[in-house]
Amino acid sequence: MITKYIFDRLVSLIGLLILSPILIIVAILIKMKMPGGPVLFVQERVGRYGRLFKVHKFRSMTVRKETDTMTGVAATETARITPLGEKLRKYKIDELPELWDVLTGKMSFVGPRPDIPGYADLLKGDDREILKLRPGITGPASLKYRDEEEILASVDNPQQYNDEIIYPDKVRLNRYYLHHYSFIKDIQMIFCTVLGKKMRYAGEVI
Repeated sequence: MITKYIFDRLVSLIGLLILSPILIIVAILIKMKMPGGPVLFVQERVGRYGRLFKVHKFRSMTVRKETDTMTGVAATETARITPLGEKLRKYKIDELPELWDVLTGKMSFVGPRPDIPGYADLLKGDDREILKLRPGITGPASLKYRDEEEILASVDNPQQYNDEIIYPDKVRLNRYYLHHYSFIKDIQMIFCTVLGKKMRYAGEVI
């Protein structure tokens, strides 16, 4: 996957340079519209080979209270999303600081989304092979479940539905990605993410 490695480093560097004015403007807007908290949301996630690393995003939520608990299920977090944060998420602008994580080798453009401890690090048997992959900004599971928050908000027990339906399906897609890697498919997934389009992958439309 040397082509993938070179592509990640080169494009992330170019992206950071080209998008630096946007990064600065968004940072200023967050300080103005969401005072009382940091510009960046930094959280420990499970990376390649199960090693923990810190992922960086633009903050899109109100600052968590000490009494709040973290579940990792998107639907339980939606009440904390601010109006500005909603726009940042809609257009994936909150993900832009992850270009730094790609540049430093902690992430890739395409791969499994980095999970909080308690999911990927607890995988069993053959499912653990997806830890060979660097986490990605996008990927087949991210494309299929781009509306994950809405899906989970529509069910009675979001945590159970995530643990029993969505997460196992994400693992299946990520294992398929590992065994059927294609640089062309990587490029296609990046474009589909940016343009909000669907594509055929692993015998289904995602």
